Amino acid sequence: MQTREFFVSAPGKVILHGEHSVVHGKVALAVSLNLRTYLRLQSTSSGEVCINLPNIDTFLSWEITALQPLLAGCKAEQDDLKELDADLLKRLREFTGFSDDSTDTRSMAVLAFLYMYLTVFAESLASITVSVWSELPTGAGLGSSAAYNVCLSAALLSARGTISSSLTPQQESARWSKEEMELINRWAFMGEKIIHGIPSGVDNAVGTWGGFLRYHAGNITPLSWVPILRILLTNTKVPRSTKVLVSGVKDKINKVVNGSPPPLHVFISGGTLQGPSAEYPLSLDTLCRVTLARGLHSKLTGAGGGGCGITLLRPETDNSVIQSTIEELKACGFDCWETSIGAPGVQQHSSAALGQDILKILNSY
Repeated sequence: MQTREFFVSAPGKVILHGEHSVVHGKVALAVSLNLRTYLRLQSTSSGEVCINLPNIDTFLSWEITALQPLLAGCKAEQDDLKELDADLLKRLREFTGFSDDSTDTRSMAVLAFLYMYLTVFAESLASITVSVWSELPTGAGLGSSAAYNVCLSAALLSARGTISSSLTPQQESARWSKEEMELINRWAFMGEKIIHGIPSGVDNAVGTWGGFLRYHAGNITPLSWVPILRILLTNTKVPRSTKVLVSGVKDKINKVVNGSPPPLHVFISGGTLQGPSAEYPLSLDTLCRVTLARGLHSKLTGAGGGGCGITLLRPETDNSVIQSTIEELKACGFDCWETSIGAPGVQQHSSAALGQDILKILNSY
């Protein structure tokens, strides 16, 4: 272990254009959100590995001696990082008691942590305590799982010494080199595969690099010019699972009618996504109706099916309009707040760079 304690953070994301580009082959524009996930890693001498996830009321610990047998047949730090080790993942499900069809947030977060911890530290398992807290709601289309996986990737690789500890004594926040960031991104993508099955890679790329990214035909390109944009972010609090939604689209594509795939009548109506057999997401339609009445325009973000929507705030938008919009959306039962987009990607921080409220949560274990 190169350091006893350090802190990292990664941003969430929203999609500004090209929803479901993976399905349709279109161009997507993704941008980082100025709401972040924070992680604290502390090395210990307890002989245990601990994970604390206060957002989902989870604290778990395991004896290192109990985890070591799971590594039978595993190689230290996968070289290509292209495919998950299916055998290790199966052993982890058996070890934790999580069923093969489990998609709940807690199970997926724990599996991703254990998988990355074991494969990064395969040669010598280390005693660590990891605490992760997020400003991002889970299951809301804001890339919360990707921010989590990016933080895990950066923290574990730094603790193992695979990448440098980027922070100098004179700095409060710092980033890694381009090559190290690429490695962080590849490891985070492994975590996303565990949680989502077949992710596009956009979410973890935004969490790693920050700013604006263009996605087309599997290629992700950062955009050098980033405008300053304010938005209203509205959480409809309708739960949805990206893994389930993507799987549903795949099933529709694979169905054959008279030898040909059925048409995918997927379209945007009032900012909401519809499918041939999808239940109309009324919550997102309500968001669009409320904001449009005030001359504001909204759209879904993420995979649809509930979750969050974003509303662009023009520079000339009067504050009274914003406040009345927020009040009406809250009256509809939604969470709504003003924020911005274009935040920096994954960073390492000193404790002085974090707010006292965040430190209190991360230091609670």
